[in-house]
Amino acid sequence: MVGFTVTPEISLVDEPVKIQAWGLPPDQVITLRAWLKDEKGQIFHSRAFYKTDMEGKVDLEKSPAIGGDFHGVCPMGLFWALKPAIPFLRLMKRDVVGSPFLVHLELYPSLLLDVPEDVPAASKVIERWYKAPGVQRILIREGRIRGALFLPPGEGPFPGVIDMFGGVGGLVEFRSSLLASRGFACLALAYFAYDDLPSLPIKMDLKYFEEAAQFLCDHPKVSGDGVGVVAICKGAEMALAMASYLPQVTATVCINGPNALNGTSLVYGDVLVNGIPYKMEKIQSTDFWSLSLTHAMDDPRKPENQDSIIPLEKARGPILFLVGNKDQHYDSLFFAREAKSRAEKYGKKDVYVQCYTGAGHLLEPPGSPFCPASKFPHFSLPLTWGGDLLPHCRAQETSWKALQEFLHRNISCSRRNKL
Repeated sequence: MVGFTVTPEISLVDEPVKIQAWGLPPDQVITLRAWLKDEKGQIFHSRAFYKTDMEGKVDLEKSPAIGGDFHGVCPMGLFWALKPAIPFLRLMKRDVVGSPFLVHLELYPSLLLDVPEDVPAASKVIERWYKAPGVQRILIREGRIRGALFLPPGEGPFPGVIDMFGGVGGLVEFRSSLLASRGFACLALAYFAYDDLPSLPIKMDLKYFEEAAQFLCDHPKVSGDGVGVVAICKGAEMALAMASYLPQVTATVCINGPNALNGTSLVYGDVLVNGIPYKMEKIQSTDFWSLSLTHAMDDPRKPENQDSIIPLEKARGPILFLVGNKDQHYDSLFFAREAKSRAEKYGKKDVYVQCYTGAGHLLEPPGSPFCPASKFPHFSLPLTWGGDLLPHCRAQETSWKALQEFLHRNISCSRRNKL
């Protein structure tokens, strides 16, 4: 009888899963397949081929995949390699509270090249959650602030973090709910294309972000005298501006973002910073089906662009840039190095750049599948994000740990419980 175990069967998506099979003929090629259905009914799937050992066993922590969607020893490869049945869809969890992703894992005792018609020899269905038990979600619509606050279980106080995404807009919560599951009071902050907020990020009022930062600082379950900010892509521009102008921000993580305002202008009281205009004519086609915006962003070093560079040397706290050297959306490594160079020029020593070889633009929490390109609002063709599957997903594991350690180290937790 074929044995097949997947442990744990219920877990957070950033936790590893152990997959083992036994009771098979020795030295036989088998197929392991994974698939799930997202909240819109779209199928994402992956598969890999393995050869059983002399005892008829396969252990993904030891056994190398010999073909399929990846090669070599990769315990989480079936999760990392999940790809959409309809091209260019990005797997994003929308309801982080009510339901998990149900991942179906199937074992076939042969080489499976096409969509399976036979019943698998063994199968498991596991739950992958984005919120730990006890984490509370509170929809925020206070003053101008629009978002969702996630609070860990317990009285606290907890380090506070504002979490923002990029040009996709709307309210994206999956990273915030995971950060709350890891002990942060995390505010998923929308800043355009949501509720009554502007439909496009054309002119951003930093006072909106200041209001959000002060709201989080004042919350009775938030500790210390400041908050952290985590953001990717367009959101990283706003995060860097928040760090530079707002005293409430004490630690900032910019994931694959620029060092200057691009396209968007920023206003903060009497301060007006105009964004560097995009060079849309320089958008490149990486192949016949997707676009890269890397060259559409002008060089911030040009004299006419100097005033658009964000003055991060004014930041109260440290700044961490997490970048992939194969980002095909932004030239993120260049921007991060420019930011660090500027900071050092002005005597600021706590700006750090962590570069991940082989990683692309969408550095997300561990367990998130690799997405090299996907459809995107306002573009008729998909956008290219870049990266290579295995190094990118390994970078997601490493950067997730680095992000949390950085925030814990640099957000003050000296305040006593205010309840």
